[in-house]
Amino acid sequence: MSVTAATSRSLASNLNQPGSYLHWSIFTVSVANLALIAVMVVIFGAALLLPFPTGKTRPAGQSEADPATGESPSAPSSPAADGRLAQPAVEDEDTRMWTARVRRAAVRLLPPGKLLPDRQPAYVASWAYVFGVASLAALGVAIVSGFALALGGPDWWHYNPVGHFFNSLHLWSVELFMALLVIHLWAKFWMAAWRGRRAMTWITGMVAFLASVVECFTGYVSQQNFDSQWISTSGKDAFNSVGVGAFFNVMNFGQMLMWHIVLIPIILVAVVGAHVLMVRVRGVAHPIGDTRARRGRSRQQAAAAADIAAWRGPTRRYDILKEAAIATAVVLALTFLLAGLLSSPDVPPVTIATWARVAPADFLGTAASELNATSETATYGPPYNSQSGSVQRLLFSPQAWFGVTQPVNAAQDFVIGPLTTLARTDPAAAAPLATYQAAPAAQRLKWANAYAAAETKLRFSGGNPVVPKADDGPVPAMMADELTLARSGALDADLLAQQPFYGTNFTKPLLFIEDGQYFSNKATAMSLSGSQWGVMNETGSYPGQPWLWLYTLWYQVPGWTNSANIDMIAVYMTGLATILLLLVPFIPGLRDIPRLIPVHRLIWRNWYQSTRPARPHSGHAEAEGTDKARA
Repeated sequence: MSVTAATSRSLASNLNQPGSYLHWSIFTVSVANLALIAVMVVIFGAALLLPFPTGKTRPAGQSEADPATGESPSAPSSPAADGRLAQPAVEDEDTRMWTARVRRAAVRLLPPGKLLPDRQPAYVASWAYVFGVASLAALGVAIVSGFALALGGPDWWHYNPVGHFFNSLHLWSVELFMALLVIHLWAKFWMAAWRGRRAMTWITGMVAFLASVVECFTGYVSQQNFDSQWISTSGKDAFNSVGVGAFFNVMNFGQMLMWHIVLIPIILVAVVGAHVLMVRVRGVAHPIGDTRARRGRSRQQAAAAADIAAWRGPTRRYDILKEAAIATAVVLALTFLLAGLLSSPDVPPVTIATWARVAPADFLGTAASELNATSETATYGPPYNSQSGSVQRLLFSPQAWFGVTQPVNAAQDFVIGPLTTLARTDPAAAAPLATYQAAPAAQRLKWANAYAAAETKLRFSGGNPVVPKADDGPVPAMMADELTLARSGALDADLLAQQPFYGTNFTKPLLFIEDGQYFSNKATAMSLSGSQWGVMNETGSYPGQPWLWLYTLWYQVPGWTNSANIDMIAVYMTGLATILLLLVPFIPGLRDIPRLIPVHRLIWRNWYQSTRPARPHSGHAEAEGTDKARA
C-alpha cells in the first residue's frame, strides 16, 4: 500500500465497524440510515423555504425567442425623453444569459443546414469520401454488437454458441471499422484535408484513430484466451519500460475490461462527435489547385485564402441520411457474412494445470528458477520487485520512477505460499516445507541451486519426477508436491485467490507461465513471436491487428531487434511518429507531400476534367483557376 493511500485511510472515518441500531416497537433502524434520512429532510425543507433567485418575468403575450437565431423579438417600445425608442430591459437581460449566448453561438457555428445538409460541393464526387460515413456505420455496429456480447457476461462466448456468434459479429465489425478508418485517413492525407484552417479537424480525426487503437487493444487483452494471454505478457514489457505499466496493467483482465467497455468508449465517442461537428462547421477541403501555378508568395497567399473561403461554386444533391443508411446496411451485411462464414478465433488459454500436465519437466525447471530467484520474474524489477534484470534505459528509465506498485515475490508467491496452503491439510507435504523454512537463508539457496542443477537430468517414473542425487535437501519433495498441486488445478486457484474480491487480476499466474518455455514455444508454433513480423498477431489465419504495424515495425529494424531496450525504442519511435502525424498541418515539407505526389488527381479527377479550360493556358494562379471553375 502506498503512503498516500495509507494516509487517506487513516484520515477517513472507519465505517466498517459494527453499526448502531435503534429499536422501536416492531421497527429496527440503523443510526446511519436515520442520519441519511435526516439530511434528506433538511435538504427538502431548505428547498421549500429558501427563496429561489428568479430573473425578470416576461410580460404575458410577449413572443418567445426565435429558435433559429436565439434572439428575442423586441416588444413595443415607448419613446424616451430624447425621442428615441428604448428597448425593454428584460429583453437585454435575456440576451446576456449564458444559455442564450451558447444557443446563439451554436446556431451561428452549426445551423441546421450544415448539421444535416442536403447539398454539397460538386467536387465531392469520389468513392474516397464514403469511407468516413462507412467507418461511422461500422463503429455503430461494433458498439451494438458489443452491447449484445455484454448481455451474457465477460466469458459466455467461450462456451455458448450464441455468445460465440455475437463475438464473431463484434470481431468483424471492429475489423471493418479499423480498416475503413485507416482508408479514410489515407484519403484525407492525400487530399491535404487540413488546408483552410481545418487543422483541428485533422487532429481530432487522428486522436479518434489513436483512441480506437487503445480501444481495440484493451478488447484483445480482455478475451481470456491464448491470444489475450500472449498479447498481455508481450505488451507488458513495453508499458513497463516507459512507466505506464505501474498503473495500466495489461495482465489485469478486470482493469482492461473496464477500460474497454466504459472509459475508452466515452472518450472515443466524444472525440468522434467533435470531429464530425468540425467537418460540418468547416466543410470539406477544396480540390488542390495546379501546383505549378503556385510560385511566388502572393500566389501562395491567394491559394491559402481560396482554401479558407466558403465554397461558392456548383453543388450537387446530397442525402446524408440515405448515405448513412446504405453504409450501415452494407456494413451489417458484411459483418453477418464474415461472422457466419469465418466465425472468430478462440484458442483456449494456457493454465498452470495444462502446463504441468503437458510439459512437467519445463514446469519443474521453472518452479526451481522461481525458488532460487533466477527466473525472469524474480529478477524483473519495477513494477514487480526491486531488481533490475528487465529494466530498460535510454538516458533515463521511467520504469523505475514509480517503484514497486504490483509486488511479486517469485519464490514466496509461486512456490512457498501455495505449498504452505497445501501443508495445512496434508501432513506429508508439511514436513519437507517445515525443514526448508527452518533452515538459514544461505542453506535454502544452496539447496535450491543444487536442485536446479540436478533438474536438467530429470526423468519421470510412473508420472513422478526423479532427479539425480544431489545436496538439495527437502527441495525434491517440495517440487514433487508443487507438481501435484499444479496438475490438480489448485495452483491456478491459489494464485488467483491471493487477491480479494473477483479474482480478475491474472498478473501472477501469467508471469509464472511466461517464465517457462512451454508458453513461448506454443506462441512460436502459432507464428505469434516478434521475429515473425509483429508481436500482436492473431492465432490461426485471422487478420489480427494490422493497424499496429507502426508499432511492430521497430522490432524488425536491424540493430534494434536484439537490443535490451527494444520495447522502449519501439514506444518512443511510435510516439514520435504519432506526434508527426498529429502535427502534419504545421510541418513544412511533410504537409506538402500531397502536392508533390499527386494522388489527389485521382480523387478529384472528375472535377478536374469538368473544369479543364477549353484551350491550354499556363501561368494562372490557383485562386484564378478556382474562380473560373466557380464561374
